[in-house]
Amino acid sequence: MEADDNGRMSEPVSLRGLAALAHWGVIRAEGADAAGFLQGQLTNDVASLDAKQSCLAGYCSPKGRLLASFVVWRSAADEFFLACSADLLAPTLKRLSMYVLRARCKLSDASERLQLAGVAGDAALAAGPNSWSHAQQGAATLIRLPDAEGVPRALWIAGRDEARPALPALDGGAWRWLEVCSAVPAIVAATADRFVPQMLNFELLKGIDFQKGCYTGQEVVARSQYRGTIKRRSFLFDTPAEPRPGDEVFHSADPGQPCGMVVDAAGVPGGSGSTTFVEVKLAALGDGSIHLGAPGGPLLTRRPMPYDVPLDEVA
Repeated sequence: MEADDNGRMSEPVSLRGLAALAHWGVIRAEGADAAGFLQGQLTNDVASLDAKQSCLAGYCSPKGRLLASFVVWRSAADEFFLACSADLLAPTLKRLSMYVLRARCKLSDASERLQLAGVAGDAALAAGPNSWSHAQQGAATLIRLPDAEGVPRALWIAGRDEARPALPALDGGAWRWLEVCSAVPAIVAATADRFVPQMLNFELLKGIDFQKGCYTGQEVVARSQYRGTIKRRSFLFDTPAEPRPGDEVFHSADPGQPCGMVVDAAGVPGGSGSTTFVEVKLAALGDGSIHLGAPGGPLLTRRPMPYDVPLDEVA
């Protein structure tokens, strides 16, 4: 199967089915004060979630930099689950636990007792009509994720002994490519403590609630929003190379310093090259070109975003 010069698939590749998600982990928060505790730590209004909702949320340092990103859902009045990158689960759980203090909230690693899978295609519609809607399928939970490349997606969660849906197997690489193409940021170990949420378009994806009150890093996040200081955003690019999260990118007109960083990347299914989600200076999107790793490195070619990103925010 051949690909064009930008690494896109030259023939359709099936992007429907179910893929196991070994690169995700889950934190459980339970107790009478779980909602209040998480409300004071995360960027979104998790306390208002009901049993048919989920949300994107970030966990920031006091300097407003994202330490982790989560898909959060509420399973009961006093129980929440937070899905995140598996390589960040242990340090994030340890850090959050330091701030529980006297709150009636117990945090634990639920990854061993839960299985997560990605559902792509029409089967994902059972989660609900909109992104972050939340439904039960027997003993399983189904969370609608933002579409990617026109493909509906959902997160399926159930106990380890629960039978998975009878869907075709979806290659893990194809699911990872859909994750990248959705332009929903996922913080991993290589990118932790690097970005203010708006740099990764968090508020455009409703991952920040500016009315909910204080949380760790809130002052910096609010200042970035209301003082016109958002000078960096994240966009999708194609490249013939194989980027990794944390790789730097450079602009041809300013080769002396990086203009951004790779947030996520995945190989194009059935083709060559990669699609990558890159945080970049808005000023670098004009004339010139953007390259991976060095000023003369592989070219990054912008591709359409699945949602609108403002380009006139430089103060």
